Amino acid sequence: TQFGITMAVAVGLSAVNALTLSPALCAMILKPYLDENGEMRDNFAARFRKAFNTAFGALVNKYKHGVMLFIKHKWLMWSTLGLTIAALALLMNTTKTGLVPDEDQGTIMVNVTTAPGSSLAETHKVMEQVSQRINGIPQIRDYMQVAGYGMIAGQGSSYGMAIIKLKDWDERPNKEDDVNAVIGQIYGRTADIKDAQIFAVAPPMISGYGTSTGFSMHLQDKTGGDLTEFYNIYLQFIGALNQRPEIAMAYSTFNINFPQYVVSIDAAKAKRAGVSPNAILSTLSGYYGGQYVSNVNRFSKMYYVTIQSDPKYRLNTESLNNVFVRTNNGEMAPLGQFVDLTRVYSSEVLNRFNMYSSIAVNGTAADGYSSGDAIRAIQETAAQVLPKGYGYEFDGITREEAQTGSNTVIIFGICILLIYLILSALYESFLIPFAVILSVPCGLMGSFLLAKMMGLENNIYLQTGIIMLIGLLSKTAILITEYAADRRAAETLVREAFWNVYKPGCDEHYYLHLLRQSPAFRPELTFVCEADGVLAGQIACASSSIELEAGGYLDTVTFGPLAVLPSFQGKGLARALGCHALRQAQALGEQAVVILGDPRHYGRYGFWCGERWGISLENGQYLPGLQAVELAPGSLANAAGRF
Repeated sequence: TQFGITMAVAVGLSAVNALTLSPALCAMILKPYLDENGEMRDNFAARFRKAFNTAFGALVNKYKHGVMLFIKHKWLMWSTLGLTIAALALLMNTTKTGLVPDEDQGTIMVNVTTAPGSSLAETHKVMEQVSQRINGIPQIRDYMQVAGYGMIAGQGSSYGMAIIKLKDWDERPNKEDDVNAVIGQIYGRTADIKDAQIFAVAPPMISGYGTSTGFSMHLQDKTGGDLTEFYNIYLQFIGALNQRPEIAMAYSTFNINFPQYVVSIDAAKAKRAGVSPNAILSTLSGYYGGQYVSNVNRFSKMYYVTIQSDPKYRLNTESLNNVFVRTNNGEMAPLGQFVDLTRVYSSEVLNRFNMYSSIAVNGTAADGYSSGDAIRAIQETAAQVLPKGYGYEFDGITREEAQTGSNTVIIFGICILLIYLILSALYESFLIPFAVILSVPCGLMGSFLLAKMMGLENNIYLQTGIIMLIGLLSKTAILITEYAADRRAAETLVREAFWNVYKPGCDEHYYLHLLRQSPAFRPELTFVCEADGVLAGQIACASSSIELEAGGYLDTVTFGPLAVLPSFQGKGLARALGCHALRQAQALGEQAVVILGDPRHYGRYGFWCGERWGISLENGQYLPGLQAVELAPGSLANAAGRF
């Protein structure tokens, strides 16, 4: 939640900055670098600007050439896109997965399980041995232990736990001071303790999701069969799971070897004596297991009162003869008259998960493997080992990760569909949105490639960054597509107005009106006909005379005995109209072509027209039968008499 809020606030601040501060700074900083005389300054800053502009211009030209390469060879573009999508799919399937990455929280929890049936005193001795070995670790600051309660199994005389607080992160700067390294030291120092199983782990990254990091699951008996058979299957499963390289340790406190007694009550004898089975069980529970009876107020505090017989009076089965229960006639009868004890071995507790008998299993992934790898290892092991009628369910944060992995594809699919529909409505086309959507896989492939090279996991942090990257990629693609769509629409309008409306003799006023109505109209670069003196030039459509009062570029062409072509290198509209003008000039048998600017720029029109017009950049030869005359801006009046 905190990470998401941070990202949202960052995006909001970026939007405010883009709308307010950035434009103001651009207006203040991006000014012409001129002195008081209006001339370009000659200092280090000016030379740096010139060098930067030159280098950036060269880079832009290379970029243009690269784009043109893909435009000319469409198969190369589609092949590259296909390879990118295939690489993205491969990287997404091979990159390690996880939900939340494990981090050093400065705390370690140690669970200790002694032999089944161990007394609390024996468990306390084992905890003391663990404490002596752990206290020697230099990274530990504080240590607390308790016997009689386990981190996983809960209350029981055979369980114990310890909570370790490590030193501050500033005091643990090295890799060997990391929490995982300390856990390794704990295992190494306690390996010689044979009377207990020790499981050390860090607390969960998200409070409330399980008791530790790593994975947690429940093995289920869906047949309702014998507990011993279920336990044997559990041993096979956990043994196979510990053999997997993805699993560092799989661990469970479940055991069916706890010594127990089965209490059998002679109901007939109890009825004849006037004693209810409930009274017998209540008395047995109170003397041997302890029972809450009341509260007492002392020293301004309230204390619970619990009764239980002294340990020396409940050491064996004969002690039942020393515990009495009151009959209906008021006499006291020993419990041994009504109770028979049978010695058995079974589990201390029986758990159920989703209505089935279950055994809880916890574990951690091995070094170099993620929690997603551990989940896949569990799934594969379960498919190989578990017989029919037995299954498993994940618990805690592992359950969330398993469900999240299956929903990611659906969520991204829905997002792409919504984006496609929105862009289709924006561009009023079902094809143009693919120009935006198909640009995203290239950027995502780079992200997953870097994550793969750095050994990172595909977790919630990476996915959040991917969402922001998709937004940035889409924004850039939308801007480019929007500009391209507007230019294409503008060129189409001008081309249709010119090709459809023009007739020999040309109704230039109507044509000029259409041009002014189109989005491509620019007053300073517009076709000008006879009787229109808005701009500084006149071209007679029906004669071969040219008269220009002042220089200026033209952004369109006119036909007649004389063809005038623009020479704006790189403009798609000029290229298209130039191609059309060349064809018209050749068809009409024109004797000359007047080109405004450098005629070498027209060497590219031969390619754009789709034909080789015999144009050569080296010798200036153009269409057969046509002459190319270079007229710099402002010199058309001097060339009027040449035709």
